[in-house]
Amino acid sequence: MLTKTYEMDINGRRLVLETGELAQFANGSVLVKFGDTTILSTATASASERPGMGFFPLTVDYEEKMYSVGRIPGGFFKREGRPTENAILNGRAIDRTIRPLFPEDLRRDVVVSNLLLSVDYDFSPKVAALIGTSAALAISDIPWNGPVAAAQVGLIDGEIIVNPDYDDYCDSELDLYVAGTREKIMMIEAAADEVPEDVMLAAIEAGHKEIKRVCQLLQQMKDEIGKETFEFASAEASQELHSEIKDRYFDQMSEVVLNPDKSQREAAVAEISKAISEYLEEKDPELVGFVGELTEAVEKAAVRHHLTHNQRRVDGRGLDEIRELTAKVDVIPRVHGSSLFSRGQTQVLSVVTLGTLADSQRFDGVNPEERRRYMHHYNFPAYSVGEARGGRSAGRRE
Repeated sequence: MLTKTYEMDINGRRLVLETGELAQFANGSVLVKFGDTTILSTATASASERPGMGFFPLTVDYEEKMYSVGRIPGGFFKREGRPTENAILNGRAIDRTIRPLFPEDLRRDVVVSNLLLSVDYDFSPKVAALIGTSAALAISDIPWNGPVAAAQVGLIDGEIIVNPDYDDYCDSELDLYVAGTREKIMMIEAAADEVPEDVMLAAIEAGHKEIKRVCQLLQQMKDEIGKETFEFASAEASQELHSEIKDRYFDQMSEVVLNPDKSQREAAVAEISKAISEYLEEKDPELVGFVGELTEAVEKAAVRHHLTHNQRRVDGRGLDEIRELTAKVDVIPRVHGSSLFSRGQTQVLSVVTLGTLADSQRFDGVNPEERRRYMHHYNFPAYSVGEARGGRSAGRRE
């Protein structure tokens, strides 16, 4: 396959995008070089739709390899294990940026992978990974309304710096990550000292200006070497069927969504969903696969109607009403500290433990070695939402 290289200058440093040499069986693949930071970004789609799937099955992986920083993994087996917290967060940042640009009715599996091959701390892998993802999708045959790009923005001595080097990043009062298209900002992540609003807006604008430049290069890649997008069977119900189901079940759903008890409300919605399923079974058995989509559409229409016409939210609350708040402390004996906070039927049980400096957490990842003295662990057990599922290890959102 013919290799192709695209380059541009970013603050006096080179961004290089190479395609055609690696991962030739992927729908789209790009090797990103941002300084010495090197990432292989690939995008792959299944050959057929997944029947009965009620959502777009997109998976985004961001893989950190210890060899990228010249280290050997710790532990007995001396190889990488589960993704680090940093890798999970970077993958989710990419997911949030690219997901809205896929067709809503696409039901083919799409997997985006970013393999971190080498790290230059002066060149953000997080920025490079999104640019590589965007390039891989742009030149592939996967339907996608990109390109997108990202920029990291810092504030040093009152000066806004786009994509700062590592020394400036460490001294920055602002750590801003901006992602978007040429027209709009798609996502913002930020951590900062106290920064005036006008400075924050100026930093976002500076980041978007750089995003526009990168998107121009990505659009050039798409125009010159991009594949023709494949056609796919729409997995959405017709507008006629949506209107028919809405007319039949809207009034019933409008009463249900105002029930203040979540368990009763969900049970009532399930009954309506069952009625829709039985109706579709009689009408045409092949339509039963749209039950979830149609139920959600009717529920959404009912909630929206109450919001816009009656100024009432789900469970009947007004726009300015909040659920009852309660708080208790010392709810568990012997532990260093505990509390129970409730907002309506949502509850959080918190426990705190005070340790020594020797208990601080050391990270075995590609970032410069650091220790964390404050650790916050979040668990989302199945019983908290009434699901019958056994215990397991912490998930990607825990």
